[in-house]
Amino acid sequence: MTKVALVTGASSGIGESIAIHLAADGWTVYAVARRVERMAGLAARGITAFAMDVTDDASMVAGVDRVIEEQGRLDVLVNNAGYGSYGPVEHVPIAEARRQFEVNLFGLARLVQLVTPHMRDRRAGRIVNISSIGGKVYEPFGAWYHASKFALEGFSDSLRVELAPFGIDVVIIEPGPIRSEWNSIARESMIETAQGTVYETRATAMALAYARVDSPRLSSGPEAVSEQVLKALGSAQPAARYPAGRGARLAVTARRLLPDRVMDAAVRRLFTP
Repeated sequence: MTKVALVTGASSGIGESIAIHLAADGWTVYAVARRVERMAGLAARGITAFAMDVTDDASMVAGVDRVIEEQGRLDVLVNNAGYGSYGPVEHVPIAEARRQFEVNLFGLARLVQLVTPHMRDRRAGRIVNISSIGGKVYEPFGAWYHASKFALEGFSDSLRVELAPFGIDVVIIEPGPIRSEWNSIARESMIETAQGTVYETRATAMALAYARVDSPRLSSGPEAVSEQVLKALGSAQPAARYPAGRGARLAVTARRLLPDRVMDAAVRRLFTP
């Protein structure tokens, strides 16, 4: 029987790549995102694409209900929807900080609530949460983004132990620098929020550093994440975490080994104008 996957944030970048790779591997794939018009290419590949907003509860309920009604099962949820809200904490509106958590954590958690009963009844299933090395390391002007990913790591660890007795595996994917729209969105929000403030010079320098990283020499394509997702889904006993892409494993290891003051100094040097 063909296995069924639901992939969020599939209109571009990592989510689009995951959906394509799963379909090529023989999965029945449902790809969802807010901008359904951008998923026409996925539909042409035999992937079912429809609109879902992870900040809209009715949208999520209807989406999961649709998959279950049409397939009678859901084997895998890939929680990929997310974005990076960057800017000085002093100037980022709290409403924007809340939205960062709504998209990166609470929407994800709500989908977990919706799919868990179906997986638990079958005593089988896998939840794949796309986190980031940003759930382990940190940068100036990324406080809300990093907070959401640190929270996702803790949420996923607790969830993994909680659902294990029901045959449901929880896996964290930790991408490093990936070439996608995420990078430009983060840079733009950082520059816009810092403009005209005491943080402007440093934020501009950091945005330039981000732009330099967004190259084949220093970052990976979205397929690096897709390959780790397939690896996790193909394992009978998946690891708790899979670093993905160039530099990801090194960054996670460095954070584990370096004292805070040494890590702080390295981060400051990296983004000092």
